[in-house]
Amino acid sequence: MGLPQEQTAAVKSGSGHDATAPVKQIPVPQTPGPGQILVKINWTGLCASDKSLLHDEWAAFGVAMQPAAQGIAGHEGAGEVVAVADDVKEIWKVGDRAGVKWVVSVCRNCEFCTNGTDELHCPKQVNSGFTAAGTFQEYCLTDGRYATRIPDGVSDEEAGPIMCGGVTAYTACKRSAVRPGQWLVIPGAGGGLGHLAVQYAKAMGMRVIAIDGGDAKKKLCKDLGAEEFLDFTQVKDLAGEVTRITKYGAHGVVITAASREGYAAGPSFLRPGGTLVAVGLPKDTDVVAGAPPIMLALKRLNIVGSVTGTLKDVEEALDFTARGLVRPILTKGTLHDIDKFCGLMAAGKLPGRAVLKVAA
Repeated sequence: MGLPQEQTAAVKSGSGHDATAPVKQIPVPQTPGPGQILVKINWTGLCASDKSLLHDEWAAFGVAMQPAAQGIAGHEGAGEVVAVADDVKEIWKVGDRAGVKWVVSVCRNCEFCTNGTDELHCPKQVNSGFTAAGTFQEYCLTDGRYATRIPDGVSDEEAGPIMCGGVTAYTACKRSAVRPGQWLVIPGAGGGLGHLAVQYAKAMGMRVIAIDGGDAKKKLCKDLGAEEFLDFTQVKDLAGEVTRITKYGAHGVVITAASREGYAAGPSFLRPGGTLVAVGLPKDTDVVAGAPPIMLALKRLNIVGSVTGTLKDVEEALDFTARGLVRPILTKGTLHDIDKFCGLMAAGKLPGRAVLKVAA
């Protein structure tokens, strides 16, 4: 049975805060190019980065959706391979389950690609929903040598959010250098990224102090494995409470919330030699991840960044779900719900991780 000529896609319209992503009909790519596979997207996650690109929130940093993306955001796609280029038929066949990530392809030749750990910094990388049409469409082209195979035991609606949100939380926990039995603080722990970080940290043997606001977030975080919960709307001295719980301060902090307050307070939660991992990406240009030099020096603190994950990291992140250790809490919708979900996300009122049904 051949491919349809047209498909449904959510395409950016307008710019800035008032931009929308109305659903319209666009052509279906009929033949994958060299090295490519065509994936029928069953489900796609809606990431905070998609909201930022759709609404030009990072324009002040010189980061904006490029024309090659054709106005189609999305980088957390999961579905079924429906067409395969001849030169990757030894890797994929029609009917295989595949995931589409933020990084669509890398050059495989530069220093970052060949050192085995840093292909995310390939200067020739192509990014879904940024420099290539993303997963907010029924049929998405992606690089067959960099697509992710979805394992048994992981549904498409779970796999989608792990392509970015899950692997971002997982690699941030690794970057924290927190060992089993040590303390990790997660500001924004009840959010779309934070609730995944709580689960990965717990599964990796870390002792989690979750920070968020409200009884619903407290229940969520505790149910997911957080040992302690601090409600920022009630606790006046968060750093003091962290010290009370941990004696000397936490070994690591993963800032999942894209908030000024999280980055301002984060270093004060750390013990000497602790590590702060910057993950959430505020739109304001004056938000800085760090601490006064005297504090950094006297406490020998580490401030590091973390972004998505390598091909291997994604494979590992999916394995936690396949083994039943990490399960995304999902708010489900369709492409028609993108604008509504972006609004809820901006207001901090979107439970868990948004995932959208795409293909019929």
